[in-house]
Amino acid sequence: MNKVCVIVFLGCFVILHAQKISYPKTTKKERIDDYFGIKVEDPYYWLEDDNSEETKQWVIAQNQVTFDYLNKIPFRDKIRQRLTDLWNYERLSPPSKEGPYFVYFKNTGMQNQDVLYIREMGSEEKILLDPNALSKDGTTSIGTISFSKDHKYMAYTTSIAGSDWNEIHILQLPNGQKLKEVISWVKFSSIAWWKDGFFYSRYEKPNEGLLSKVNENQKVYYHKLGTDPSQDILVFQNPEFPKRTFGVTVTPDNQILIISEAQSTSGNGLYYAKLNKNFPLDIQKLIDGFDYDYDVYDHQNGNLLINTNYKAPNYQLVWVNLLQPQKENWKPFIREEKMVLQSVNLAGGKLVLKYLKDAVSLLRIYNYDATLEKEIIPPTPGNIGYIASSKEEQTFFYSFNSFLSPSTILQYDVLNHIQDVFAAPKLKFNPNDFVAEQIFYTSKDGTKIPMFLVYKKGLQKNGKNPTFLYGYGGFNISLTPSYSPDRIVFLENGGIYAQACIRGGGEYGEEWHKAGTQEKKQNVFDDFIAAAEYLIKEQYTSSEHLAIHGRSNGGLLVGACMTQRPDLFKVALPGVGVLDMLKFHKFTIGWAWVYDYGSSETLEGFKYLYKYSPYHNLKKNKYPATLITTADHDDRVVPAHSFKFAARLQEMQQGELPVLIRIDVMAGHGAGKPTSKRIDEWTDIWAFVFYHTGIQMK
Repeated sequence: MNKVCVIVFLGCFVILHAQKISYPKTTKKERIDDYFGIKVEDPYYWLEDDNSEETKQWVIAQNQVTFDYLNKIPFRDKIRQRLTDLWNYERLSPPSKEGPYFVYFKNTGMQNQDVLYIREMGSEEKILLDPNALSKDGTTSIGTISFSKDHKYMAYTTSIAGSDWNEIHILQLPNGQKLKEVISWVKFSSIAWWKDGFFYSRYEKPNEGLLSKVNENQKVYYHKLGTDPSQDILVFQNPEFPKRTFGVTVTPDNQILIISEAQSTSGNGLYYAKLNKNFPLDIQKLIDGFDYDYDVYDHQNGNLLINTNYKAPNYQLVWVNLLQPQKENWKPFIREEKMVLQSVNLAGGKLVLKYLKDAVSLLRIYNYDATLEKEIIPPTPGNIGYIASSKEEQTFFYSFNSFLSPSTILQYDVLNHIQDVFAAPKLKFNPNDFVAEQIFYTSKDGTKIPMFLVYKKGLQKNGKNPTFLYGYGGFNISLTPSYSPDRIVFLENGGIYAQACIRGGGEYGEEWHKAGTQEKKQNVFDDFIAAAEYLIKEQYTSSEHLAIHGRSNGGLLVGACMTQRPDLFKVALPGVGVLDMLKFHKFTIGWAWVYDYGSSETLEGFKYLYKYSPYHNLKKNKYPATLITTADHDDRVVPAHSFKFAARLQEMQQGELPVLIRIDVMAGHGAGKPTSKRIDEWTDIWAFVFYHTGIQMK
């Protein structure tokens, strides 16, 4: 019996390797763009039109080839079965205290979307909102939720198929009865309640290019409950700068409206208005410029408590007086530390500050006289996630997870400093079978880079271990130890998971971030390549067993590294990646990434972008086995990036390894993706990785 299975397995293995993939014919059309006198070919530009019949047929043909290939991998179904088992555990979010109610999300295990529950003290929980009932296939998700100050209403956003386009709905508490008004064409908006309504941001209805056209002219409105959204009051706009976006908050005392204005993903200015009269509001400029970040958390006697990286790359808290808001008048409150201040919460008259030290989370509790009262260091290096708190409540809730532990919900009493476990998951694996460690390696220019490694106990460093190297490196986003059920199936089968905390991220504050932006972006790729070289040098793995993965900006990372060092990796997995660096700013919200990337509209920007742009740097060569993943409703990083890259890579591939693109249907950039689609996607990713790195799943 075993002998037969081995023969069948090896037979399938030979069939896949010997099979010459017949890729769909992708038409090349002449297109020459002129950048400062330099002629740049773009023969697959027509794939940017995701609504054309030609593009739709190309997508169908590519998916046919991809799924035909994946279907031949013999252990694909076993991977799916194990992933389904690993995903099937109860998950809770930290409960938010809203007046007499606790409100929280829960997933019993295999539900496509988390369900929102409400529980009154002393009563049983009941469903407040079930997004699984909003669509048959589970592709409608809930985004932002926000509660009125009197705890009688909740506003929430919904998204279809993972699109960034949202609708705002309103329901009553605690019965969940839905109000009739619906606000459409909302994107990148917060919801801030005041009196009998709320502030929010929206765009005008797009006339064309729903999922690809540049987003412009966002405006701030106020919606009064029970009225037609078409009658909403226009609060703020800046028509002189149509690409700027606006976030809105109201201070905890309900006295000040804060409008945050941004023109990229980094840096913002602030406006404010006193909420002591009716409309129109007297909106005043508070902080000008976009070189630094400013987040307002509290208001006391005409002073705003602001977290900022102005003259503090790791962030600090300052008080800013509304009558004398000039920077020279700011009063430092909680000064900058060597570690990064990530977030601020108010609880029981105290401040709960989350810090990041060497990519690991910890909490500090301060009094309002700036004295440190308590430091909370988790027993295992990991990530402190969402913190649910309010200024009046002495107990706050937070989630904690690590590479080998799903989110545990903890409750903390800030007055008595007592911590208890509120909810802990039941595991479908034994975490004691594995090791998670942090090492530091040296990049090309001598910079020390932290990297986490997770693997099965008893690992032999023989250079033959299948290894999955993950990275991001951009937009001030930090990679921390975190749990994902999909990784366990890889670890169980002898794989090493490696996570490199490269420059461009926020692991060490704004200086670390800026060291991987614009003309310094090559540092990011060098850091990731150095991580791969370290793993090979230290005999964890070899190029024949090494896979690299990244999503979004991480997809760019993979695309750049596989074009610069195709010899270094066996498998490349660029997910929803930014891959055409000369055009990224011409779609949806791409213009906001210029702060990190630069722009091909300047000579300097064009030179360094063209030098590493994955789409433009493909040439006849032997590239790794490549599985590109994207989705038809991705309006963050439009799928044209992946389409064009796949077409050109298939043209340029000289080796026998496959170049495939997996295009998900009714899915977006990643947020709100239903459980079933997540399992489908990871089944295919792991099947591809297992097969090409040499894992023979038992």
